[in-house]
This record gives sequence, structure tokens and C-alpha cells, in this order.
Amino acid sequence: MQRDMMVEWQLRRREVRDPRVLEAFLEVPRHEFVLPEHIAEAYEDHPLPIGEGQTISQPYMVAVMTEALQLTGRETVLEVGTGSGYQTAILARLAGHVYTIERHGSLSVRAQERLKHLGVANVTCFIGDGSQGYPEAAPFDAILVTAAAPSVPHILVHQLADNGRLVIPVGDMDSQELVQVWKHAGAVVQRTINYCRFVPLTGKYGWGGTHSA
Repeated sequence: MQRDMMVEWQLRRREVRDPRVLEAFLEVPRHEFVLPEHIAEAYEDHPLPIGEGQTISQPYMVAVMTEALQLTGRETVLEVGTGSGYQTAILARLAGHVYTIERHGSLSVRAQERLKHLGVANVTCFIGDGSQGYPEAAPFDAILVTAAAPSVPHILVHQLADNGRLVIPVGDMDSQELVQVWKHAGAVVQRTINYCRFVPLTGKYGWGGTHSA
């Protein structure tokens, strides 16, 4: 089965170790989240276009970002950039509740339809500027940003709970570092996980925003 092969060759053998993460990837059908013309490529190790100039990330990168959140099952998570809804569905398998924001209304509507079709109920979807987070539901145990920012938005760090984790690509338009930010007892620790390339985060605290670097 293609999904099993994806998990074995793209994730497990590339040192994605969290058994809960691996199980979530076995459970969520990635082919449900790609455009019809790309279904044959759904389980290949590369991103695919989903419309509006956005992409569904390669499975390996989705897994690495998810694992870095260190979810145990009861967390409240914020996802910035719903996109196709695939990452959302993975998070929903691993956390208590997921709030997800998408700036493109058409993508958000399609993602909500897919999630409903798959019976994913512990997700709340919004359309808006995800670079500002979602203070109404803060603090969050984990925040995942699926687009690249010029720097770590301080407003997102502020919305983390104590011991909360933020995972975000940071860098210029062509290349970024995938960064994990950990907030503990008022201190913020940051480390680089690996290197990556994502579509740009737009909005007030993204590229072109009044608070961008």
C-alpha cells in the first residue's frame, strides 16, 4: 500500500521516531487532500500545488514539523496556514483541539469539506491573517506555522502557554531554517531543526507586513 510505503521509506527510515506521529500518517489518507490531477503523486516525497499559489508540503517535512511539537494527546494547538487541511488532520489525530487559520477563503472551505468528510471533529477553522495568531483562544500548548516568516513573530511566542512549542520556517524567500521555539518560565529557547523551503507567510507579521523584518 502506498501509504505504508510512504511511512516506512520517507519517514521511519529518515529518523521520524515518534510512534504516534507515524500512526497518524498511516491513518490520514493524503490522497484526499490533493487536487484530482495529482492523486497519482499523493504519496510521493515532494510538495504538490493546491491552488492559490499554495502547496501541500512533502510528507517528510510535515512529519518533522509535527514531531517537533512533541504532542501527547491533550494539547490545544494553533495551526497558521490550513492549506489543503492535511497537516490539520494529522494534528487533530495527535492533539485535543486544533484551531487553524487560512487567509485564502477558497482553500479554507475545501479543507473544511475534506475534514468533515473524514469525520475530523476536533478542529475549528477560521479565515484571516494567521500571522497575528488567534489571541481569543490563547494560550496554546503548540503553534505550527506552515509558511515562511522573515523572523519569528513575537505575537505568536506571546500566545504560547508555559512549556509551549512553536515550530516555524524562518528565513528569506529562497531558503529558510525550520525553527523550534520553546517557552519555559518566561524564557524562550530557540533551535534549528533543519533547512527547508516554504511559501511565504503574508500578513501583518509576515512578508510585506508592517512588523516584518
